[in-house]
Amino acid sequence: MSSFRTTIALLAVLAIGTFAGTSLAGDDHGKAGGDSHADKAKTVEFPKCPVMGDPVDFSVKTATKDGPVYFCCPKCVKKYKANPRKYAKAVAAQRKAVAALPKVQVACPLSGEEIDPKVFTQFNGKKVYFCCEKCIYKFKKDPAKYKDKLDASYTFQTRCPVSGEEIDPTAVLKTADGQKVFFCCPKCKKKFLKNPDKYLSKLEDQGTYLDADQIKIAAKQKTGKKSGHGGTDADHEHH
Repeated sequence: MSSFRTTIALLAVLAIGTFAGTSLAGDDHGKAGGDSHADKAKTVEFPKCPVMGDPVDFSVKTATKDGPVYFCCPKCVKKYKANPRKYAKAVAAQRKAVAALPKVQVACPLSGEEIDPKVFTQFNGKKVYFCCEKCIYKFKKDPAKYKDKLDASYTFQTRCPVSGEEIDPTAVLKTADGQKVFFCCPKCKKKFLKNPDKYLSKLEDQGTYLDADQIKIAAKQKTGKKSGHGGTDADHEHH
């Protein structure tokens, strides 16, 4: 195990582990025209959507000056944006619940690029990672300026969907619709791409819901580029 993965293991010590646990169902509000999200709570009690009160899907979010707000579905994002003040109390409760969850930093809080495990600084008693030394310099000048981006630089998918091990932020797959899946090693990423349907439930147990078709499109694009037939690399490229 690399020294970096040892470090992030400490951050993920309270993670879902082998994905075993008690199922906790959310409230069913009978939303017209849409599916209930009550079955999304699997092994942990996920933070609640501020609009519906159902467990969130961490891939459905919107950025705010105080950090991301998570929702159960895209329709709730629209409702929230139409009247943020209406949901202020529910958002505060969500942020409290989110703060208690295990998480791993996977992106530079300034550029949004992949982090370099050798490039970090101490902030509030913890290591914060960056893509380059220039970003550290900018961050140190005014940390408060980047609070929202720092909050958004973490993932709550702390375990590899294939092995169950803690993730390595550099072992990442970017799906065709822009979502990211993290693994403990490149070998697990290859296994996942061969049969993503087999592992989707392991991601759902961590509050990440993916479209299998988008994963398969990304896999084809990745293969096409390697074969010299064009296409977009599904992996996140460091600048």
